[in-house]
Amino acid sequence: MNFLEKLAIRLSLTRAEIYMVSILMGFLVLGVIMKNIYSVENADLLIKKAETTRYRETEVDSLIQLATVEQATVKEDMLQEVAAEEKEKTIEKKPKHRSLLKKVFAGTISFNKASNMQLQKIPGIGPVMAGRLITFRTEKGGKVEQFQDFLEVKGISNKKLEVLKQHFTLE
Repeated sequence: MNFLEKLAIRLSLTRAEIYMVSILMGFLVLGVIMKNIYSVENADLLIKKAETTRYRETEVDSLIQLATVEQATVKEDMLQEVAAEEKEKTIEKKPKHRSLLKKVFAGTISFNKASNMQLQKIPGIGPVMAGRLITFRTEKGGKVEQFQDFLEVKGISNKKLEVLKQHFTLE
């Protein structure tokens, strides 16, 4: 008598029933193994998500720091603009001479970081054009990489592009 026959006699089962129970037990063991493999894969994914979140938080911290620096720069620019306007008012109160008192901007600024007021310091850029440039920069994801892209902005021709090249840096 072999092992299955002895087991069938002890459990009062037929040989077919023993085979069926054996097959079901095999599927049960296979299911447990698959579940463990799936949970290991899930643990891997959760670890990767946690790392990604941690790195995002670092990126957010650096963006907050950049925004703080930018806010301080904007505040300084606004104070300088207010001081310049006050000085203009005390020097000359006639509106027709204000255009003569406007200073010519000779430096360069980073376009990707420039505020509206900084853009208006450049010759040929008024409040409307500065607004268009900021909107354009926002549409480009906050960073313009080539000067030729400025030709997409309404009101910028090749001639004005040459002026912008003199005053902008694309860092």
